[in-house]
Amino acid sequence: MQAGDRGRAAEERACHYLADRGLVLLERNYRCRRGEIDLILRDADTLVFVEVRYRRQASFGSAAESVDRRKQTRLSACARQYLQARPHAARTGCRFDVVAIDGPEHVIEWIRDAFAVIE
Repeated sequence: MQAGDRGRAAEERACHYLADRGLVLLERNYRCRRGEIDLILRDADTLVFVEVRYRRQASFGSAAESVDRRKQTRLSACARQYLQARPHAARTGCRFDVVAIDGPEHVIEWIRDAFAVIE
């Protein structure tokens, strides 16, 4: 399986995992000039921007550790653009979650409210 296929499989696994916990998928792979948001879901009355990270091995750190400050800044900018284009969505609360999938066992860690919006 190639890297792109592994990434898509990880996103699909994360999407099912979150749906099983009551979140509703709104959009997948939202792209803008500032970057991409893997999954956008609704959790009750909260809009959830989700970054999915997969690491086959922890040689360079865990999947969760790979969502560094630079990645958080790009996600924040992309989320702002998403909200500006959808004023109705901007009226609800939002948060950033990370779904980290590690190792050949595909251990899933869901980090709710993983970071705050970065200006």
